[in-house]
Parts: sequence; structure tokens; C-alpha cells
Amino acid sequence: MNAVNSSQWLQPAFNDPVLDAQASFRSALKALAEPGSVQPLARALALDKLAPATYALCLAFLDGDTPLWLAPHFDSPVVRANLSFHCGCPIVSQREDALFALLDESELADLSRFEHGSERYPDQSCTLLIQLPSLVGGPSLSWRGPGIQELRQVDLPVADSFWQQRTARSAFPRGLDAFFAAQQQVLGLPRSTQVLNISQEHA
Repeated sequence: MNAVNSSQWLQPAFNDPVLDAQASFRSALKALAEPGSVQPLARALALDKLAPATYALCLAFLDGDTPLWLAPHFDSPVVRANLSFHCGCPIVSQREDALFALLDESELADLSRFEHGSERYPDQSCTLLIQLPSLVGGPSLSWRGPGIQELRQVDLPVADSFWQQRTARSAFPRGLDAFFAAQQQVLGLPRSTQVLNISQEHA
């Protein structure tokens, strides 16, 4: 996109860049520390096809050192211009170059080529920012792991193929951390969380 003409796409970000960014960051970290618990994230407005919570995650996490991969659904001049201006993040065309990936539900059947870290550097994995229409309404699955007392039932509306892909990309401490955003809410899924099927629940 021509930088000279990109200003026509710019829209406001946080009303208070410091306080709103801090509040959004805390909500996101709480979502990751308490996997499966829905947290409010209402500090930003919608941006083109980005819901308020999705845009707030971008504003809180992305900067000049966090290359971002955009799903085609979100790859618009408005999104590119605002993320480049407000976050300064480079937008990459190859999945393996991304530290963050912005996905919609149509992209969840294939998580290949997103970096899932190494034994020595597990922190260099890609974090998935996934926008959904809602955070409820799918099959109820049990989550277990750090931040969860015994089991937590979560019914994200995602296909079985996503869970299969996540399992294929997990070998703790390697793996993919994920945030699910819908409207003004966020839910976290760290790599340390086990998502159980029925047979595993009763094992």
C-alpha cells in the first residue's frame, strides 16, 4: 500500500493510549492465566472487520518487534494502515515469519507453518489471535491444566479440526498460545492447557 495515501484509512485507536493499553493487556493476561474464563475487553472500537476485542488485543500486544500474519478475511487497506500506524508491526506474507497471527474461523482447520517454538526457545512460538462470532455455542469440552481448578467446561464454536491441528502442533513446552475474541470479550487458551475428549475425562 502506498504510504502517501494510507492516512485516508486511519481511524482512532484507544481513547487513552496508556491506560486503555494497560487495561487491555491485563484482561488478556487474566484470560491466559485462567484458561477458558471469559474476560471483558471493551477498550477499543471495531475496525473494519475486526471486532472491538480483536482490535484491542492487537493494540495491546503488537509493536515493531512482533511480525503479524493476516488471514485474508482481515487483510484490508484499513486494517493494514491502522495496525502499521498505531502498532508499528511489520505484516508478513509467510506464516513461519509471524510471532502473531490474526485468524478468523475459516482458517482454523490448518495451523501448519506457524512457528511453535523449540525446546530451547519455546517463547519464540506464534500466538494466535482468533476472532469468532461468539465464545459459546459449540461442543462442550473439558479443559484441564494450570489456572483451572480440576476441570472447566468450555463450548467454543470451533470445528474438531482445530483441536486436531492444535494437538499436532503441541509438544510442551513447544506449542501455540491462543486468544479467542468475540465482540467485547476474550478467552485464553495457553499451550499448557489440555483439552480433553470424553474418554480422557473419565480416564
